Amino acid sequence: MEFLVSRPLAHLHRIAGMAAGLLILTFLTVSALSELTGDPDIVRLAKTGIAWGLVALVPALMVTGASGMGLGKGWKGPAIAAKKRRMAIIAANGMLVLIPCALALAWLAHRGETGTAFAIVQTVEFLAGGTNLVLIGLNARDGIAMAGRRTARIA
Repeated sequence: MEFLVSRPLAHLHRIAGMAAGLLILTFLTVSALSELTGDPDIVRLAKTGIAWGLVALVPALMVTGASGMGLGKGWKGPAIAAKKRRMAIIAANGMLVLIPCALALAWLAHRGETGTAFAIVQTVEFLAGGTNLVLIGLNARDGIAMAGRRTARIA
């Protein structure tokens, strides 16, 4: 019975996690490409779009975390502990670094201030975003491995 109840939750978790990862990858790609153009209007458009994209990213990450907690309820072991540690880092990184960086960059780009301060914040955003992308990928890898063990255990 546990398998039947958790199956929709597992699908929700997978979809939300993929959406979050794709959004972060899109944000990083758009940022890099807009910077390569050197066109302030394109940079402003990209940064504004990313700031608005947080409206989709934050809920995707929240659903991923909440559904993951539900799926992992009662599970113990190093893989679960690692996923929980990584999710704590992902959440803190997002709330304390990425959201403020995205909003600051949008504000700076809108004001046409794309100098040193912009470059520093952009570098921090690239590092933090890349870190979250790697951590999400590691959690996905571990989740896929655990799902295989769960299916084998129930069958």
